[in-house]
Amino acid sequence: MKKRSQLAIDFEHPHPVALEKQSSDHTHKKNTYTESDIVVLEGLTAVRKRPGMYIGGLDLQGYHHLLWEIVDNAVDEAMSGHASVISVTLHADQTSITVKDNGRGIPVGIMPQYDKPAVEVILTTLHSGGKFGSQTYAYSGGLHGVGSSVVNALSSELSITIHRDGNRWQQNYAQGKKTTELQVLGPSDHTGTSFFFRPDPEMFGKDLHFDWPLILERLKARAYLHKGLRFLLSNEQDLSKQEFYFEGGIQDFLSDWIVEKKQFPLHPSLFLEKKNSATEEWVEASFAYTEASEEFLRSYVNGIQTPQGGSHEQGFRQGLVKGVRAYLDSHPVLPKGLSLLAEDIREGMFCVLSCYLKEPSFQGQTKERLNHPSVLSEIDLAVRTFVETWLHQHPTTAEKMIGRMLQAHKAREAIRAAQLSVSKKPTTHTRVLLPGKLSDCSSNQPKECELFIVEGDSAGGSAKQGRDRNFQAILPLRGKVLNTEQASIEKLLGNKELQDIISALGCGFGKDFHQNTLRYHRIFLLMDADSDGHHIATLLLTFFYRYMPKLIEGGHIYLAQPPLYRIDIGKESYWVLSEQEKEKIISTAPKNKTPNIQRFKGLGEMMPAELWKTTLDPKRRTSLKVTIVDPSKTDRIMNELMGKDSKARFRFIMEKAKDAQELDI
Repeated sequence: MKKRSQLAIDFEHPHPVALEKQSSDHTHKKNTYTESDIVVLEGLTAVRKRPGMYIGGLDLQGYHHLLWEIVDNAVDEAMSGHASVISVTLHADQTSITVKDNGRGIPVGIMPQYDKPAVEVILTTLHSGGKFGSQTYAYSGGLHGVGSSVVNALSSELSITIHRDGNRWQQNYAQGKKTTELQVLGPSDHTGTSFFFRPDPEMFGKDLHFDWPLILERLKARAYLHKGLRFLLSNEQDLSKQEFYFEGGIQDFLSDWIVEKKQFPLHPSLFLEKKNSATEEWVEASFAYTEASEEFLRSYVNGIQTPQGGSHEQGFRQGLVKGVRAYLDSHPVLPKGLSLLAEDIREGMFCVLSCYLKEPSFQGQTKERLNHPSVLSEIDLAVRTFVETWLHQHPTTAEKMIGRMLQAHKAREAIRAAQLSVSKKPTTHTRVLLPGKLSDCSSNQPKECELFIVEGDSAGGSAKQGRDRNFQAILPLRGKVLNTEQASIEKLLGNKELQDIISALGCGFGKDFHQNTLRYHRIFLLMDADSDGHHIATLLLTFFYRYMPKLIEGGHIYLAQPPLYRIDIGKESYWVLSEQEKEKIISTAPKNKTPNIQRFKGLGEMMPAELWKTTLDPKRRTSLKVTIVDPSKTDRIMNELMGKDSKARFRFIMEKAKDAQELDI
């Protein structure tokens, strides 16, 4: 790991500690690797050994992921035209739940090659199910055949009841293994499947339980996406009941979402539905413009939300911008010489985007991002054509929409101009225009709020999911920011990444800096633990030191310390920041336990739960507080390292070369 030099900036560095109890046994690192070290995990053992590969983690998100898997199976029956009602019952203990559908019922016949009932094969074998062929399920969220079996593996008890072929069948399981044979309980006059399960406290701990408001929110979204599908929900603890059923589909979804955000549409919503007759895949989109100062987009694939976006979102955004620009090319409604940015065109837009694909390609089993290149170009073309045509056909509404985009453009220009104007202390009535990619926190108390400036959209996505939304905000940056030690004020004002930081902080900069309007009292620079990450952090520190020094003087700037390695030794896990720590941990490992070492090449490789546990959680994280010890020395070194004089930088590097024992490049 690159050795840090304090220069004239002193960092308050707490003592690093393992986040889990360290073993007291001491041993040397094992140097042999033979056939005896090879382990084959049979059946569902792999799921219990590495649950994060299948559900993302053993946190609240992973706990509920088990429910989403079972609900998705029931929704798949509905999408194929075989189910119309799904009921979910949360039992009084709040740790067990039942999901029922009125579909065809899982097959119960014996599979000759396994000599087991089909339902038993599905629940005990990874990559088994009826979704590998296109005839049984035309559209499905789960194409890997691992959902039900993973739920079974991670449940302390699971009971499945099937109504099929005129009979009621039942079989019970525990931790992925059957505890009873499949048996007929009696006759039945209907069809369907019922899953009862309880997530295993040995895996998830005893404190987790199902979150009823979260379940209501997620299943209400499912009902919007599948118009005509009825959801019946019951909570046995407070005896509450809910029913979700929407004839308007995603158009109802969009309208209710805009109201929820306390916004008003500037025009009737647009609805796009485009089907590919060759592949029988289609896309739906409902969108409208409001006065909101950012863009809101929710995307789904086969009814499953994709919070990290992907190909379909990129295609929609590109198509929207191209469609608007094509309309503007034939309608000279903008002032001469003015060109709208993509951000201007998308600001204030609310959109619900839903795709139905035969073979969707997701990033990971948790299906949070779509990686499907062909979808991008198809949606791009569909949206571009639809938007351009629609604007031509509705000139009055088109005028309102273009006016909203022009308003966004003028607002951005006004922010830049304000930085060059005479200093004027902002009043409490000044409207704050926040950057669209800022994921803000809900608290309005600056003293308790934290802003994490994150390197890259991938890391930003993990941070957004792992954070505590109540007091932690996330601002992702794209690429390396401007070196403000060498740049002019005009270049600084034209740099989007720095302007986003200034807008998010809300306190101005330079002579227009106002401490009392700072929106976050703790600002963390969260970068990858490599040379590029250190460089970006240095560029940001240069900017804060030159244009917002009072942030450093007031103790508001911190360097987050994400781990470089995760080391698993038996049941113990250690998160370490350096090579030295890694070697120390390995040297203390018991002789009979081989350390499993994972190196994080970037923050985007970390699961949200891991990022929270190691870097975001105030109770467990390690961070460096930036302070200025000697102002004159700091000024000189900053000028030498980041200024235009390369000779001074060369001298400094040669003088310090002997201290650079390890470089991570």
